[in-house]
Amino acid sequence: MQRLETAGGGKRLPEVEKKAASHAGAGHRARLRTRLLSGGAEALADYELLEFLLFAGIRQGDTKPLAKNLIARFGSFSGVLNAAPSALAQVKGMGEVSAASLHAVSLTARRMARGSVQQQPVLGSWQALLDYLAIDMGELKHERVRVLYLDTRNRLIDDHLAAEGSIDEAAIHPREVIRRAFDVGASALILVHNHPSGDPEPSRADIQITNRIAEAGRLLNVTVHDHVIVGRGTHVSLRAKGLI
Repeated sequence: MQRLETAGGGKRLPEVEKKAASHAGAGHRARLRTRLLSGGAEALADYELLEFLLFAGIRQGDTKPLAKNLIARFGSFSGVLNAAPSALAQVKGMGEVSAASLHAVSLTARRMARGSVQQQPVLGSWQALLDYLAIDMGELKHERVRVLYLDTRNRLIDDHLAAEGSIDEAAIHPREVIRRAFDVGASALILVHNHPSGDPEPSRADIQITNRIAEAGRLLNVTVHDHVIVGRGTHVSLRAKGLI
């Protein structure tokens, strides 16, 4: 069958072949959709779910190579969703619309997880809190220190970004942490930070600053419930390790 040349010298399919190729692509998308809707949580592999998400920004064509390339580039499915839109847009085959679509999915996941820990006792929904922190901080490439301030019923009243960078007294001072508790009307708090290395084991500095904040809190009747260190897919509770 004769093949037509494009202006750039590449092959251009005749109209009949283009329609057939388009139909084949539509069939693959339909099959993914059927598996997604009729299967369970693991109905699609990570790259297939990413393929499906890319359909929103890429209306035609095979998105499987792009989905696999994204996972290889950013290390995992969650790594892709946590990547900055500007970094996503630099991958060949991605554009601003596709990058925005994936970023919107990431923001949606964060808000759903955050909604699970708001307006209910944090200590009674501990797994929901850990899920939220893992989604929000597990893939960060730098350290971030947060303080979750709780009311007398242990409900979250303030999720405060205390510092960007290593956790030490230069970045987060015990007096300032406790002062903010009074400012927002908190009676307890949970310290949270992440380890970009992925290993959540506490350092000596982590333990020392936690104990200084806990001691300052005891003097002023502000309870430090825990210090949670988030790694990649895992976490460590200093309370559970007997370090508070």
